[in-house]
Amino acid sequence: MTGTLPSGMELFGVQRLRLVEGEAPVLSAELEAARDQVWEMAVAANPALFDGPVVGCAGLRWEEPGTLFVRWAAVTYRHYALRQVPGGGALPSLFVNVIQPTDDGRVVVARMSAATAVPGRWQLPGGSVEPPGVGGALDEEALSGQAARELAEEVGVEVEPDKLRLWAATRRGNLSVGLTYLAPPLPEAELRGRFAAVVAAERSAGREPELAEIVFVRSPHELAGLAGPHAGHVEPVVRRYAEAALRRGV
Repeated sequence: MTGTLPSGMELFGVQRLRLVEGEAPVLSAELEAARDQVWEMAVAANPALFDGPVVGCAGLRWEEPGTLFVRWAAVTYRHYALRQVPGGGALPSLFVNVIQPTDDGRVVVARMSAATAVPGRWQLPGGSVEPPGVGGALDEEALSGQAARELAEEVGVEVEPDKLRLWAATRRGNLSVGLTYLAPPLPEAELRGRFAAVVAAERSAGREPELAEIVFVRSPHELAGLAGPHAGHVEPVVRRYAEAALRRGV
């Protein structure tokens, strides 16, 4: 069900989630000041950063085979500046991402644009989990909905959330927890056309698209050939999907 990879990234097979809200760590005045100083320096270096609402992972454990318990807490991006503060105690970030396969067994991998917080990084379509609005709940339906929204906004693929299957989870020490969803396969030509439409629409509105380009990879070897930084979760997810595709004969 789980394995530790050479990068320190763990990969879990998961079928269900149980989510419960917790509380963010209470910070001393000294930690708050140190956090804010690090954040302000980061924003000065990269104005693309913004202090929007996000969800941190306050706890993670197995409850039964295939069911992952997640305790979450509402924070903002500023919270993760605590990673640069000794003894800061930052929560791991919680994010969703999507495997969008082609009908011949390859996977969409995307490069972040220069206007983002991590320019040039290769990753799967996805983004940070956001806390629910007033009266809302953060549950399995909400998470698959956020994954579907990221896929539509970034790649132009509109899919009903219930068509996305929770497929894996990744954990990188105390830095991040990712929930990976599997989308129905589509032809490469259709995916390229949908992505081109997203790029054109963003630029016509005077905005820089979040993704600079997409490519299609069949294996970790092809992924390794992409120049530039890679998000830590991409290689193990691509490897697992490629192995599963090989077993299916795709």
